[in-house]
Amino acid sequence: MEEILIVGSPNSGKSLLFNRLTGLSQKVANFPGVTVEVHSGAGRKNSDIEYIDFPGAYSVNTLTKDEQVAVQAMEDALKKKNVRLVMCVLDATRLERSLLYGVQVLKRVHQHGHKMIFVANMLDELKINGLKLNAEGLSKTLGCPVLMLSARTLEGVKDLESFVDGTNILNEVDPEILARDDFSLTRLAHELARRFGPKGDVLLKSQYRFDRFLLSSTWGFIAFFAIMYVVFQSIFTWAAPLMDGIESGISFLSVWTIRFLPVGFVSDFIKDALFGGLGAFIVFVPQIFVLSFIVGFLEDSGYLARAAVLCHRPLRFFGLTGKSFVPMLSGFACAIPGIYAARTIDSPKRRFLTYMAIPLMACSARLPVYGLLIAVLIPAKTFFGGIFGLQGLVFFCLYLFGLVMALLVTGVLSRVGYQKKDDAPFVLEMPPYRMPMWGTLLRHSWEKSLAFVRRAGGIIFSVTVVVWFLGYMPNRGMNLGESWLGSIGVWLEPLVRPLGLDWMYAVAILSSFLAREVFVGTMGALLGIARADDDVTSLVERLQATGLTLASGLALLVFYAIALQCVATLAVMKRESGSWKLPLQTFFLYTFLAYGAALAVHFMVSFFG
Repeated sequence: MEEILIVGSPNSGKSLLFNRLTGLSQKVANFPGVTVEVHSGAGRKNSDIEYIDFPGAYSVNTLTKDEQVAVQAMEDALKKKNVRLVMCVLDATRLERSLLYGVQVLKRVHQHGHKMIFVANMLDELKINGLKLNAEGLSKTLGCPVLMLSARTLEGVKDLESFVDGTNILNEVDPEILARDDFSLTRLAHELARRFGPKGDVLLKSQYRFDRFLLSSTWGFIAFFAIMYVVFQSIFTWAAPLMDGIESGISFLSVWTIRFLPVGFVSDFIKDALFGGLGAFIVFVPQIFVLSFIVGFLEDSGYLARAAVLCHRPLRFFGLTGKSFVPMLSGFACAIPGIYAARTIDSPKRRFLTYMAIPLMACSARLPVYGLLIAVLIPAKTFFGGIFGLQGLVFFCLYLFGLVMALLVTGVLSRVGYQKKDDAPFVLEMPPYRMPMWGTLLRHSWEKSLAFVRRAGGIIFSVTVVVWFLGYMPNRGMNLGESWLGSIGVWLEPLVRPLGLDWMYAVAILSSFLAREVFVGTMGALLGIARADDDVTSLVERLQATGLTLASGLALLVFYAIALQCVATLAVMKRESGSWKLPLQTFFLYTFLAYGAALAVHFMVSFFG
């Protein structure tokens, strides 16, 4: 199979064009450095062609680890014989920056005897701003084709597909260009952009007005915390109608299903384990969708790059860097992609500290636990006409608590044998402000939600079935305290009794060390067995009926905010660090820290309450 290599500078639209050409859904965002791995896919129009998307780079003379990965991967691919051509994607609105890498790649492609074309992306933005790019003149000067398109609007994409299917792709590169060194090629890129590109930076003036506010050391941080609060407030307010609908649907299905089944083992299993356990987890999927949607919106709008720059200075005080911001933010969705994203941090020490910080970000697996316990403990009061809610405020505080704990941990660790000599300069391009592509954003949010359900659903179902069976036997659920699970819980209860919790919570906490979201399914199954009648009430009502106190509930929230209860995260940390030392140290550190913090919270709330 022939290969087409897609290269270019960061945030030029490579991955979006790759998706258009292959029909895949590789992650894209209005943020430089989103692509950290090489991705491939067969062509949508011609399945005999494989497109390969490489991470972006600003220059072949790399300064940063992520650029080293991109350039080395490209140079390795150029050595292969089945390369049909190399496609260099240019940002037509920022031509000089894109051309710098492009002409350097052109020289290396020619040295390996391959063909190359340039694809000037962002045609839609040029038209909106009334600007033009002289593609014909640029093509004649470079000696290779230059095509114009918009990957966002699909304008010109079909023409590109037809062009690469053709056999007559000419490269007549001027030998004078090939003879230049990299410094001379930098001057060439500047000259070409001046002659053939749009006059001036298209978006600088409009960006500057917004950046003066969003990058301000005062107003910028106020805006940042306001945006973060709105994000977490929205998780409750926007997701609530969907959650209520799903909960009602599950209750209806449960009642309707057990009507046709004889009383006994099967009906109890379906009602308590299937609907009570797994169904209790499904209720919280809308919150995961809303979080993915809002974070995706902030990425696509261009705000996250500003937030990374804004946070660089305070993060340095805690041993981190602005480059840690994106992996940590990814950790709010899932720690695994966050750990992968941290591999581009150049300093080994700062990369290690970022690994330590990511598990403390409130990932989507914590969402069901937070949502359940907050609904049990905190009344649904609103203020200022319903704009602000008490539950949303507590939710925001939990996310803020995880961030503060991460900074405290990294701040302490950074002062143990830390040397600044292995630091690299923090350089981050400010992408233009853009409106997101709503269809793509909704699709990615939906895919992330489904991926979470697929990843966690199997674990939750398996653990829930085991927990339900142990709680059901040997007396068929007549007395949960005398079941096999009750016997196990008696041994575990002394661990949680100082937190004001009983053995059922001990079992739920233990089961959730595989994956923290298992807590919801386990409690759903346990409390389903505990209710001998057929009344299907919500899990929130069942937990409230157990008499869970505010002190115990807050202690439980703090425990889940800190503890590292995710086997998949530990496995990825092992793979990225090369040994089990880091994941095991992190696991035990955060387990003991979580338990100690939970004890402290329970004592203080009980004492002052």
